[in-house]
Amino acid sequence: MATDWQPYSEQMMGVLRAEPLLVNTSDAADGFAAKPDYRPLTKFENRGLKLGHGVWDLVFRRV
Repeated sequence: MATDWQPYSEQMMGVLRAEPLLVNTSDAADGFAAKPDYRPLTKFENRGLKLGHGVWDLVFRRV
């Protein structure tokens, strides 16, 4: 998932980390992933970037 709203990204990080059947694929200290090459730029992400927002990607896989 990706979002340009930081509070939502932090909330979702907590939710996903709490799920024992999911593992975070990012090795970054904050747990957020770089934008995966396979994910297209969405119109919402593009709008957020134009407004100066950051973009946070969360990439988890099922164990």
